[in-house]
Amino acid sequence: QNEEKWDFVLVSDIHEVGSEKEIKRNKFLYELSKKGFTIKKIEDTKLFYGVRAPPHIFWKYQCLLTNPNSRQQNSSAYQDVPVTTRIRVVHFILQNTVTSDLEKLHDLMKKKVFEAAFPLHKKEEIREILKKKWARWRVLFKEQPIEQIRCYFGEKVALYFAWLGWYTYLLIFAAVAGLATVAAGATVFSSSQVSKEICDANNTIMCPLCDQNCSFWLLSDTCTYAKVTHMIDNEATVVFAMFMAIWATVFLELWKRERANVVTSWDLYGWDEEEEELALQLINNSQHEPRLYQHSYLRSTIVLILALLMIMVLIGIAHALVIYRAMAVAVFTQSNTSLLSKHADIVAVMTGAVLHYLTIVIMSKVNWNVALFLCDLEKPRTFSQRENSFTVKIFLFQFFTHFSSLIYIAFFLGRVNGHPGHYVRIAGHWRLEECHPSGCITDLFIQMAVIMVLKQTISNIMEYLIPLISHQLRKKKKHPQRRSLMLGEEEEAEDPCKRQWLNNYELNEVNVFSLFNEYLEIVIQYSFTTIFVAAFPLAPLLALVNNVIEIHMDAIKMMRLRRRMVPRKAKDIGIWLQVLEAIGILAVIGNGLVIAITSDFIPVQVYKYMYSPCTRENHTSMDCSTGYINNSLSVFHIQDFEAHTKVLPEFKGKRIKECRYRDYRNADDYTYTVQFWHIFAAQLAFLILFEHVALCVKLIAAWYIPDVPQRVKNKILTGKHDNLRNELSTAEYSTEV
Repeated sequence: QNEEKWDFVLVSDIHEVGSEKEIKRNKFLYELSKKGFTIKKIEDTKLFYGVRAPPHIFWKYQCLLTNPNSRQQNSSAYQDVPVTTRIRVVHFILQNTVTSDLEKLHDLMKKKVFEAAFPLHKKEEIREILKKKWARWRVLFKEQPIEQIRCYFGEKVALYFAWLGWYTYLLIFAAVAGLATVAAGATVFSSSQVSKEICDANNTIMCPLCDQNCSFWLLSDTCTYAKVTHMIDNEATVVFAMFMAIWATVFLELWKRERANVVTSWDLYGWDEEEEELALQLINNSQHEPRLYQHSYLRSTIVLILALLMIMVLIGIAHALVIYRAMAVAVFTQSNTSLLSKHADIVAVMTGAVLHYLTIVIMSKVNWNVALFLCDLEKPRTFSQRENSFTVKIFLFQFFTHFSSLIYIAFFLGRVNGHPGHYVRIAGHWRLEECHPSGCITDLFIQMAVIMVLKQTISNIMEYLIPLISHQLRKKKKHPQRRSLMLGEEEEAEDPCKRQWLNNYELNEVNVFSLFNEYLEIVIQYSFTTIFVAAFPLAPLLALVNNVIEIHMDAIKMMRLRRRMVPRKAKDIGIWLQVLEAIGILAVIGNGLVIAITSDFIPVQVYKYMYSPCTRENHTSMDCSTGYINNSLSVFHIQDFEAHTKVLPEFKGKRIKECRYRDYRNADDYTYTVQFWHIFAAQLAFLILFEHVALCVKLIAAWYIPDVPQRVKNKILTGKHDNLRNELSTAEYSTEV
């Protein structure tokens, strides 16, 4: 029975006898044989080589890495080694076995000597449990079997799903808070004083949105837009932003506790990745010398410069999107289609968001290759260091790819465009966009909604359909044709391994970055859920729905559509935790800036307490924001338009002498009013106050919730105490003897 248990399968094309590829293949297999590996060959449309490691390899592993008090001093100990450990050890040896030509398996696969190397999905009890309780849509809302995932895929995959499950569970509270914020805004959808003023502004004539043959327009035309804006932009948004800053901290602190519980139950709390790698190197080659730590300031400087250049390119792409939006508004405004010309700004925002999504798709592939190239320049010492270095670079590149355009909309749109008679122009021709009189927060809302919905729906569909279709095509292409039997001829008994190996070969390939891609996708989603959440309170709800589907979609891919992933040990989620903590700090800064700058919250409060009728008279029944819209619009005399600006002087049969625009400027010389500086000072004060309060609350929450539960600390403490007591007893007994 044991003879047919194989750790790995190597797949090769059937090369010509005596060809260079066949010679290289035989040299590699010979090196494995010298190490005591059992090799079984099966021929079909490809050559399959089953590989099984000798028992002494696992005995060495146990001797080097198991607690001395529990070591088995006999060669049968390998039978107790978990399957995940067997696969990991064999994979390491396969990857580091060197032929007489100084070539490793990686080099041979590049030269097409071998096509694939993978561990097997086997018909075993734990796999059937995972298929039944995890990798199916019927168990969408059931708890994940983390222990079984660990026993089948290893600790690294199990920790990913434990973290994703924990994040998804806590998203329920953020999603409820987001829905409550939107619901609070919906109650003032039609009753907001600011919205009412815009809807009733039938005589407020606004300045044209373009330079050539654009007419004036009434502020009341944007009534619906104003209502939507104030559904998002209200006092509840400030509370929600503060809540999300605290939520991000509590999520990470509670995850640290959960992770401590999990890894302690797995007896991995004191596990050392570097020690494990050194042990595997010695098992593979007892003469191995460790590669020492090195640091090159020259290489680091080159990598830093190239990374900064890449970030500048990504910011340049965001500028290109700004140019598109400016041109689109100008073109759509002059369109003959009334619907398009009437809603030119909204159409420009929507098409700009779709274009932004397309740039994300394209640049993600470019970012990937650039990050890999920079990692190769750094020459990291170990795979773990390479993975951490790659994680930081790809996250930075992806962050700027996703958020550069959003940062422009949030903090620069409508603030750097100048004013009538003195507009800032692109190439001296196209005007930059202006904010709506009720604020720019709706533009940010639309942009985030489009990107999140497109990214999550399209990505999930492609992520599931591509492996499914690919698997079906591979099955159709690789499935061997059964030979028809001649009369009187008996059918040969098929090797039971053959069908199993073929079925595994027909599955989709996995690589070292398969799990990394899943982490990156969720961390980018976490950025959307926290950084600009004040502008898009529905982000946590979208993330929650996505994650519930994502967990089981990943499970189905891993169990049914992909080859078995090589298990890896881990005691935490690695450098991703530092990335999440950095996002938490950015979330405080981002949401503070959104409320202070993008939102109309501060200008409205300044008006209420310094300029409204309530400050002059005791009107207890009056809404103190009455008159805010008229106060926030400046007056422009149309004779001051630039020479090349051509506007239609008449509007609805009346000759227009002046129009209104959103800003705080004097009507005579267009300089900033005192109110502008009052608002600026209030925005700055609010930003400092909000960020300091939020960061203090984060620090208090981090202090209040210990990273490691007392139960875990006590378990580790008593374990150390018992070990020392046993060693002391052993030493005293040896002395007496």
